[in-house]
Amino acid sequence: MLARWLVLRQERRDLEEGFQWNAIIHRAPGGVSWANPNLDVAYSEAWIAVDESSATILDLPKIERRYYTFQLLNGWGEVTLNINERNFPEHPFGRFALCLQGSNLELPADALRIDLPGRKSRLLMRVELGVDPDAAIQLQKATTLHATGNPRVPDPVPVDFERFPGGEAFERANEILDGEPDINPGTEPLEAKARAVAAAVRDPAERARIDRVIQAQAAPAFLDAIKGMGQSVNGWVRPRIIGNYGDDWQMRTIADFTGIWANNAHEVIYFVARDNEGSKTISLTFPADALPAQKVRYFWSVIAVDSREFKVIANPLDRFLLNNQSGLQYESDGSLTLWFAPEKPEACPERNWLPTPRDGRYNLTFRFYGAAEDVVDGRYFPPALVQRP
Repeated sequence: MLARWLVLRQERRDLEEGFQWNAIIHRAPGGVSWANPNLDVAYSEAWIAVDESSATILDLPKIERRYYTFQLLNGWGEVTLNINERNFPEHPFGRFALCLQGSNLELPADALRIDLPGRKSRLLMRVELGVDPDAAIQLQKATTLHATGNPRVPDPVPVDFERFPGGEAFERANEILDGEPDINPGTEPLEAKARAVAAAVRDPAERARIDRVIQAQAAPAFLDAIKGMGQSVNGWVRPRIIGNYGDDWQMRTIADFTGIWANNAHEVIYFVARDNEGSKTISLTFPADALPAQKVRYFWSVIAVDSREFKVIANPLDRFLLNNQSGLQYESDGSLTLWFAPEKPEACPERNWLPTPRDGRYNLTFRFYGAAEDVVDGRYFPPALVQRP
């Protein structure tokens, strides 16, 4: 249930911020505040609502020689769709009609119909900034959405919490489950348990017991599960599955908690190095025959986020990532060394340095967009981080 609550919480916060249904919001580069953002793309966002009488029309401009994807997710954080030239080679741009599955609607003749599994979807569009950010922003702003009718949009169930909700979050579990069915098979036993807890919390004594169990057992166990969320090599953890989770309910919840709106492995591969000490100087060296640029079809990036809320960390340079557009300096042998430290190390070229917090700990998130085969199939991991004197 925590995965669903996290999405409901974000839906409520977005609507309070000013989101309107079927109206796209184009963010300025870096203008997002959620956990583990990708900072080398221009983001656009929306909440999409469809029903039996209304579709949502997407007009997507022609985008070439630049990474982009129009990602849709459901109310559990599952990726349901990526519109781009890889998934729609015969119709990579132009007009699309997003429709409720099973609806019978009259649509524009030039629109490609795409069926959605539910009445609500979350949109996250990414356009690579690249060497010409202004062109990326123009493409971003040329993307439009509009509804063909007036879809009936149920209000989000009010779930509000900062860290972990207690038994009170189960009070409307039946309504939550009925309003957004889980599209993955095999959920029936889990749903039955959630409904049983919903019945139990009506009893004050049972509710107190449920609160104790959540705080004393479930919450610590979940935080421990984050540490073991995938294979670890060279100090980097690769999530065992991302974007489309099948029966791995725990990993879906981890993804929603640590970086809501994660995409699937067809689009991006993530690696995380957790709990680094901000006051230390750390280097990361890629040999000349395995540079990160050789491991992607599109681009790579690495960001530093705090180890508690997974938000980007303020620093005097306003530099929050390193990537293939950072003007990095390579060594004479063709290798590349990136540096992470509170102050620029003496041996470090200025452009190769990502500032870290002097006090506190942080995580590094490395992304490979359009990853090479050995990255996708798990044979490749980034090199080990090395602590310097």
